[in-house]
Amino acid sequence: MIDYDALPDQRQAFIHQLLMTTGRVIGADVARQLGVSEHTIRRDLQELARKGVCKKVYGGAVSQLIASSSLATRIEQNVSEKSQVAKKCAELLKPESCIFMDSGSTYLAMAAFIPEDLELTIVTNCPQIAAALGARTNGELILLGGKVNPKTGSTLSSDTVNLVREMVFDQAFIGVCGMDLQAGLSAVYYEDACFKKEVIAQSNEVIIAVTAEKISQVARYKVVPCDEIDVMVVSPETLTADFDNSTIRIEKAE
Repeated sequence: MIDYDALPDQRQAFIHQLLMTTGRVIGADVARQLGVSEHTIRRDLQELARKGVCKKVYGGAVSQLIASSSLATRIEQNVSEKSQVAKKCAELLKPESCIFMDSGSTYLAMAAFIPEDLELTIVTNCPQIAAALGARTNGELILLGGKVNPKTGSTLSSDTVNLVREMVFDQAFIGVCGMDLQAGLSAVYYEDACFKKEVIAQSNEVIIAVTAEKISQVARYKVVPCDEIDVMVVSPETLTADFDNSTIRIEKAE
């Protein structure tokens, strides 16, 4: 029998493997599995976090979020899953409402599923989404101006924020970098996180589209806790058991 108490490298390798498999570890559970103290596991998690393997959260840790690639790259990834989620998002739209569509490959895919005869005011800070919706004749399309961030594919500036503060959205479809029960919604870039907060503050219903790889992930900048999110749209294979007792309504794509 392995004496894990005397083998920190083996303990940390075990924890790392758990993180790669499940995306999250609970300190007390790992301590019981390895027959060591919770204090020992907390030290291991601290060391793994220092190495960039994970991020510590209350009671344990989640796997380290990989840096976001450009929007152009993300469009080509997980196409089938994103299409399922995008279609479900479009089904949640309410006629004659004002909606915000955040930048993101899933919301770009959503543009193709919005019925042509649905009367909407659509506001976005993503030039590619605006271009995809440019031929719509029902309702209005508003593209928020500002400097374009090539990573997020969106306009992010003080001007963009000021425009949002003059609007009220019936529904806001917010982009997701990481989503975790304890840490809530998070973003890779500071300006993006600040902008998302402003949009959420102006929205009556906050909806997030979450693909499987973003669950139990924590990015560098927190946006809002879970109780400020109304609906989470996920693919059929996305594991959402952690959110069963949350206030978020889970909508699974078909």
